[in-house]
Amino acid sequence: MRLLQYNNDGDFSLTEFDESDIPEYAILSHTWEQDNRKEVTYAEVISGTGQDKEGFKKIRFCGEQARQDGLPYFWVDTCCINKQNNAELRHSINSMFRWYRNARRCYVYLSDVSTRKRKASDQSSEHTWDLSFRESRWFTRGWTLQELLAPASVEFFSFEGKRLGDKSSLQKQICKATNISPSALQAKSLSQFHIDERMQWVEYRETGQEEDKAYSLLGIFGVSMVPAYGEGVAKAFDRLWDRFREIQKCMQDLRPTDPRLDKERIEATKGGLLQEAYRWVIETSDFQQWRTSQHNQLLWIKGDPGKGKTMLLCGIADELQNSLAKSALLSYFFCQATDSRINRATAVLRGLIYLLVDQQPSLVSHVQASYNKAGKALFEDANAWVCFDQVDLPRLLDFIVQTSSISPRIKWIVSSRNWPSIEKDLDRATQKASMCLELNETSVSAAVTTYIKSKVNWLVERQEYDTDTQDTVQRYLSSNANGTFLWVALVCQELAVISGWEVKEMLSAFPPGLDALYTRMMEQISSSRTAKRCKSILAVISVIHRPITLDELPSLVDMPPGSSSNDKALAEIIGNCGSFFTLRDRTVFFVHQSAKDFLINKARSIVFPSGMADIHYALFSRSLQALRTVLRCDVYSLRAPGISIDQVKQPDPDPLGAVRYSCLYWVDHLLDCRTREDTIKDLKDSGLVYSFLHQYFLYWLEALSLLKSLSEGVVMIQKLEDLLFDESPHVHAFIHDARRFALHNRSIIEQVPLQAYCSALVFAPEKSIVRETFEDCIPSWIQRKPRVETHWNAMLQTLEGHTSGVTSVAFSPDGKQTPNLHVSENWLAEVDSGTVIPEGNPSNLGVGP
Repeated sequence: MRLLQYNNDGDFSLTEFDESDIPEYAILSHTWEQDNRKEVTYAEVISGTGQDKEGFKKIRFCGEQARQDGLPYFWVDTCCINKQNNAELRHSINSMFRWYRNARRCYVYLSDVSTRKRKASDQSSEHTWDLSFRESRWFTRGWTLQELLAPASVEFFSFEGKRLGDKSSLQKQICKATNISPSALQAKSLSQFHIDERMQWVEYRETGQEEDKAYSLLGIFGVSMVPAYGEGVAKAFDRLWDRFREIQKCMQDLRPTDPRLDKERIEATKGGLLQEAYRWVIETSDFQQWRTSQHNQLLWIKGDPGKGKTMLLCGIADELQNSLAKSALLSYFFCQATDSRINRATAVLRGLIYLLVDQQPSLVSHVQASYNKAGKALFEDANAWVCFDQVDLPRLLDFIVQTSSISPRIKWIVSSRNWPSIEKDLDRATQKASMCLELNETSVSAAVTTYIKSKVNWLVERQEYDTDTQDTVQRYLSSNANGTFLWVALVCQELAVISGWEVKEMLSAFPPGLDALYTRMMEQISSSRTAKRCKSILAVISVIHRPITLDELPSLVDMPPGSSSNDKALAEIIGNCGSFFTLRDRTVFFVHQSAKDFLINKARSIVFPSGMADIHYALFSRSLQALRTVLRCDVYSLRAPGISIDQVKQPDPDPLGAVRYSCLYWVDHLLDCRTREDTIKDLKDSGLVYSFLHQYFLYWLEALSLLKSLSEGVVMIQKLEDLLFDESPHVHAFIHDARRFALHNRSIIEQVPLQAYCSALVFAPEKSIVRETFEDCIPSWIQRKPRVETHWNAMLQTLEGHTSGVTSVAFSPDGKQTPNLHVSENWLAEVDSGTVIPEGNPSNLGVGP
């Protein structure tokens, strides 16, 4: 990027900066002269000419205004781009939105708006320039749209160089002139606005060249593409939309969850974010040093369960969001150990990257090329970190430690419990600080006191406490909280269902300390009339691999008649389980990780009297039972076998809604209980596994495709095949054939679900067990079937994704990955699922003969 700078003699000079080292600068927004020859060009600045041109006045204005604002550098499009260099022009067009967004100040020079006073007889307007401002040509040009929306600071100046106001003070006039909503004028990300709304912003704007109508929207839609002047506006827009759809698909597959929505859910679940409860950490020297010092890139906030770490991070995120420059990017992720989908190292990185790309769409180019070859598998399989446990946690921490030392522009905050293993890994960071909540007892206690006041006020309003009761409750909570937010929240949740007149005598029943409180909750459940059902729910939700919805709950736990489709009844049943759970968006969550830890470790004999394996077996068998009642051919009634997965609209009600969990995790629960005698029977030829697969295998594949989880299904089949079936030849043969069938047809079924019954069956070998079993599912309109092989041949699967010839193949030492080497590209393939991961690094893989 080239920037202009005032010289001591009053002339200008151009300096070129690397994109990673650009200083603060101002930027000019204007309309070009009708005769472009009146604008100062790059060549003229280099040669020191052009001062006599009409356009030079704008350059001088921008430079002088920037100098007044303490900015030595400034940028003007007419002369900072060498438009004779086509490569540079292409790069500039794609970078323009980012350059305007990153500018410290944007000056809009309105050559058709004057502040000269009108004649005394003209009283038609309170502001002499108001009407001409709203009718300015600047509001009708295509390129000025991004120049209005991208920068945080946009200031408007008249022809005379007099400041008229900024984007905030002139918001009413701007909205009236442009039909752009106030929220869009102030937005940090335009992706939140619908595509139709964004197109309305440019509807009546004009550009000098017709293709620029599309090219001027590249930044508005987060798209990067090569300009091709002469292609026509229609083709330019076609390319824009194609590129936009590609990026949207990549973003959808990249997104494991939206951390912003997780943050909203966490705050709502915990009763809202109190500024007084987190402000103290913002004011500490540790935080301020991390925030301002270039030699402190990592801050570790550690504390015991229930000390408010999560809400502290929510508050810090708000503080940073409100104070960071618009050019700065903030990304965060709340790892939740109770949900296997977002407690993995892969999910953490994907969530962080997703937020960064959503704020700066141009970053998607770093993954787009690989994604175009591999699809969703790029983010999930072989080169993705597998799980967030004691094996892979150090790997994630190592990544954080390494990146914290790369650049002073990258800063990390990590929050966790006081685990020595985490401390050992983070200790390797050279530019770090740590903050222990237990060592900030005074500040934490003051924050808890504020939280107690807020919760007691809520109880007073809800339960109509008198003053004496209010004081009694507040004193008790303050005396026993021991600096633990979660304890206060749980006690107040229990008090919310106790009448005000009996609160005083009930208070002493809530012992201090989380474990003591959890113990009391378990005692209450055990003595209740719904004890059996509640314990069953506690056991099931303790071992499941992700939070389940109210739709899924009745499939996994026995429920009273008539309650399965009654959300109010189900919510009441969940409420009977003490305060271990919270219900949000029809999904059951643990109130805190410590609650799950207590049930599994300290209440194991009560919750799992026959052992956890029994619960896993119940989940396995109930899952198969539920799947049997739902799975069928064309479960979504699509009818047309050529409908792609992108065209599928989820019906309401969704027939798969109750069995989504069962579809994805029945094999995992089978593996978790495989040592039980009943399980061993179910793995025999006469058992549940063979019976289910023999009747429902193809329907299950269809369902997995509709759930966009077919790759996970292939891995599940592989897990089954890895089990020993020495005494079960029929089960072994069916599963082996099922894996061949799934691997061979994964790509087509993944893209077009109903092809499981068409091309997948028709082109399977004649003696394929799956084909023979489900031959009746082949549509009757397929009258003539092609000649195919009798048996599966030696080729297990076709690994697609390369664009040139394969010159070398190898396998990883564990046999799970195979890198293929080409003249121009390298890529990895996941052997189990068949998914391809481009640009793999085979350096640590063993090469076979």
